[in-house]
Amino acid sequence: MSAAALALVLGSAAVHALWNALLADADDTHATTAVMLVAGVVLFAPVAALTWDVDGEATPYVLASGTLELVYFALLATAYARAELTFVYPVARGSAPVIVLLVSVAALGAAVSGLQAAGVLAVAAGVLLVRGLGRGRGADLALALVVGAAIAGYTLVDDHGLRHAAPIGYLTLVLVIAAVPYAAVVGPAALRRAATGRAVLAGALMFGAYLLALGALEVAEAAPVAALRETGVVMAAVGAAVWGRTRVPLARVLGACVVVAGAAAIALG
Repeated sequence: MSAAALALVLGSAAVHALWNALLADADDTHATTAVMLVAGVVLFAPVAALTWDVDGEATPYVLASGTLELVYFALLATAYARAELTFVYPVARGSAPVIVLLVSVAALGAAVSGLQAAGVLAVAAGVLLVRGLGRGRGADLALALVVGAAIAGYTLVDDHGLRHAAPIGYLTLVLVIAAVPYAAVVGPAALRRAATGRAVLAGALMFGAYLLALGALEVAEAAPVAALRETGVVMAAVGAAVWGRTRVPLARVLGACVVVAGAAAIALG
C-alpha cells in the first residue's frame, strides 16, 4: 500500500471516529443526528449534481440502503444516549464484518478461511473485554450489536447498488431517504436547538469519511483498506481515554484493539 493510500484510509478512520465522538457527546443525540444528516445532504448535493451518474437499476438498492441507514442512525443515536462511545463504537464496528461474513457464508455459500475464523473469535473476545466480564450491560451490548447488524445490512446492499451508480450521487440519495423522515420525527423545534456548528461539522465529517475511504479504494486493494479503516475503533478508545471526560477502563481499550485485530483478519482473510 502506498503512502498516499495509507494516509487516506487512516484519515478516513480518524474522521469517522471523530464524528462518532461528536455525536456521542451531544446533549440530544437524536436531534443532532437529524442535523448531521440534513447537513450532509445540503453540503454534498452540489458535488453529487456535478458528478451525477445513477442508473435506474440502482433504485431498489438506494431505497433499501436508505431504509437501513435510517434504522442505523436511529439505533446509533439511541445507543449513544444510553452508553459511552468506547462501549458502543467497538462493538458496533467490530461486529459488522462478522455479520457480513456470516451472511455471505449462509446465503451466498462463501468459504471461510482459517484467518477469518480466527478473526471472528478475536472479535468475540474483544467484545467481551469491552463489555466487561460480569457486568450487567446486556441491553447496551444487544443494542450495539443491532447497530452492527444495520451496518452489515447496508454494506451488503451497497456492494451491489454501487455497481449501478457513482458513489457520491448514490450516497446523497441514500442520505435523503434517511434524513427526511428522521428530521420530520425529531421536529423543527428540536432541530433548531441542535443546529449548532458542532452538529454541522459532524455531518460534514460523516460524509468526508466516506469520501476519504473512496479515495483510498481508488489507489489500493479493498481488503487492506477495510482492515485499516477499523483502526478508528482504537483511535476512538485512545482519544476518549486521553481527552474524554470520563475514565475509560484499560480493559476496554485493550478490547477495542482486539476487535480491530479480529476485523482486520476477517478483511484480509
